Amino acid sequence: MPPAANPAETSRVRRSLRLPAPLQQRLRDTVVRLLARDEASQRSMAIDYDHPLGDEGLFGPRTLTWRVHADFPGMMAGGVCALMLQTLHPRALAGVWDHSNFRDDLLGRLRRTTAFVAGTSYAPRADAERLIALVRRLHERVEGVTADGQPYSANDPELLTWVHVTEMSSFLAGYERYRLAPRGQALSARERDRYFAETARLAEALGAQRVPRSAAGVAAYFRRVQPQLRYDERSYTVLQVLRRAALPVPGAAVFREVFVGAGAALLPDWAGALMGRGRVDRARADFAARSLTLAGPLLRAALADGVVARSHRRLGLQPPPI
Repeated sequence: MPPAANPAETSRVRRSLRLPAPLQQRLRDTVVRLLARDEASQRSMAIDYDHPLGDEGLFGPRTLTWRVHADFPGMMAGGVCALMLQTLHPRALAGVWDHSNFRDDLLGRLRRTTAFVAGTSYAPRADAERLIALVRRLHERVEGVTADGQPYSANDPELLTWVHVTEMSSFLAGYERYRLAPRGQALSARERDRYFAETARLAEALGAQRVPRSAAGVAAYFRRVQPQLRYDERSYTVLQVLRRAALPVPGAAVFREVFVGAGAALLPDWAGALMGRGRVDRARADFAARSLTLAGPLLRAALADGVVARSHRRLGLQPPPI
């Protein structure tokens, strides 16, 4: 669990971090450039979040999914954490190793995942369903055999469940640590269960099976799958690429250090132990987590008129407070 925060002190710091408009615009431009996809991805995943009016998409504003996925700092850190976890599954990692150019374009992979999660969370229903169909088609080409002879397929229901659970559990952890904890808040057990039950429908639409639908179910799932996991040379290689990824923004090294460290801070204890993360690693991650907590209000303000706000307006609703 994250350390307890002083809500009054956090509120004071949050107010003190407001930027003048020109600097806020520069930060917004930097964040948008960080998330920008290549032209092919932009065409295949193009979405009009403003129309049709009244279309709630797959989830809608009353869901925990809209609340959790609205928080940019928590989602970015959670996405990094999920990627780190996914390197521990040999068959899931083999698909990345054999069928992607992760060494040169790991950022592109993260951007496409971000676009998919945003689209399936907030887009009108037809666009969200189109994204799901697109991913299912792409998965058909991803199959092979691991280095030790195990067959794998990206459409394997077991692997789809693994990817889904690592992502949703990490997004939820990021939301609680970087959005709620600084305000002295936390989700209830019932709300956590609601989130997992809601998002399970997305995994099932992709072809996953036996998807856990509660926090207890997620914990049991991780216990059950741990004997299949390992941290090996391939895991190490992918994580080194992540730690050295070139970002096309000013202050790239700072952005990378903060988001990678803040993602690592969300790792479950069993995963950190499997990766051999020691005291220095944990200290660096905690520092990055504190840095992201402080910078969070600025990052949220930079995207105040983004996908989440546009999706609320599509329904005639005021966007949620940042």
